[in-house]
Amino acid sequence: MNQPTEKFDVIVVGAGPAGNAAAYTLAKAGKKVLQLERGEYPGSKNVQGAILYADALEKIIPDFRDSAPLERHVVEQRMWLMEEQSHLGTHFRSDQYNQQPGNRYTIIRARFDKWFSDQVQQAGALVLCEMTVTELLKDESGRVIGVNVDRENGRIYADAVILADGVNSLVASRAGLREDIKPAAVALGVKEIIFMPKETIDARFNLTGQEGAVIEMFGSISEGMVGTGFLYTNKDSISVGIGCMLSDMKQQQTTPVELLEKLKRHPSVAPLIAGGETREYAAHLLPEGGYDALPKLYGEGWMLVGDSAGFLNAVHREGSNLAMTTGRLAAETLLELFAAGQPASASNLARYQARLDESFVMKDLKKYRKIPGMLDRQRQFVADYPGLLNQAAFNFFSVDGRDKEAKEKEIIASFRQRRSLLGLLGDAFRVWRATR
Repeated sequence: MNQPTEKFDVIVVGAGPAGNAAAYTLAKAGKKVLQLERGEYPGSKNVQGAILYADALEKIIPDFRDSAPLERHVVEQRMWLMEEQSHLGTHFRSDQYNQQPGNRYTIIRARFDKWFSDQVQQAGALVLCEMTVTELLKDESGRVIGVNVDRENGRIYADAVILADGVNSLVASRAGLREDIKPAAVALGVKEIIFMPKETIDARFNLTGQEGAVIEMFGSISEGMVGTGFLYTNKDSISVGIGCMLSDMKQQQTTPVELLEKLKRHPSVAPLIAGGETREYAAHLLPEGGYDALPKLYGEGWMLVGDSAGFLNAVHREGSNLAMTTGRLAAETLLELFAAGQPASASNLARYQARLDESFVMKDLKKYRKIPGMLDRQRQFVADYPGLLNQAAFNFFSVDGRDKEAKEKEIIASFRQRRSLLGLLGDAFRVWRATR
């Protein structure tokens, strides 16, 4: 395949939500954009739960609801704290989500990414797939001036390069722009898409029309490791998966398949997926190191966005909105510089950092920056409390002839026996401090 020889305003590496957001914003503004994707097609190697956050996309494509392949709009959120035979949960459902444009949608990433890439191309960007960037091109001063791809005469030049090539970001790592991601800062997530009739899903989750439900799960399903499970409803399928820190998996020698099968067998989950047919299985690394694991986000002629920079809010399970927002902010920074006739130097690209610092992205990551370290050091939050709380609920709601005061004393004693009064107070303080 012949390579373009002309110079571009911007080269975007990667065609996930972050790369597409950046390429679309730039192309829509009339800039000459080349987007390179090493997969067979946009979305071929992308994996996500997957929840789409409307606000982030609406800022890029305001009328996306008219054409995007959306599955269901979420009207119900459940949070489950799980033990081997039970779960203790919270449940929020609001009809307000039916009376206004959807705030969150479930999506199938392969379909959504193809749609998003189509929008990028219609905006005027040149998108080339099955194209691997082998290195960044730099001038004598060290400034990035383009990329080299795995083709003959594969040198392509641009005024700036946006790296959106995923959690490993091999391009950035090879160029020395960031360190290789550490096992303690990344989770390995696996998921299956289980197909069943829409009528069955509606009946099991009490849904009508295009309403959707989301379940986030914590506790015994992760076998003492730091991790979470999820279950999302699509039109005629259910996405179910689990992710745990890679360092924990290596230490315990647990396979993702074993964790997922255990989750599917849980008595709270099994009835929801019974009779379904698994047609898709996928695994993916997730950057969950948080704020303190972020690398330098810009330099001479380059910027990092999305997963390649580690933008993921693990506490709230938010990723696509951070990806699209950072891609958009990177593009807007370049548009501002181009309009002023200024180069994409490191000093000028510092405006990208300033934009990020003013956004919810950095504010949320800073708020929860201590959570990853706390959970890694204080394993009682994943190993002890789920069982204690579930057993407390079982005892309290069992009607067995014992008086309620005696039950309350028994519950308190079980907590103090496992953690001690000082330990309980200390844990409460740790949670408070980690979110401040």
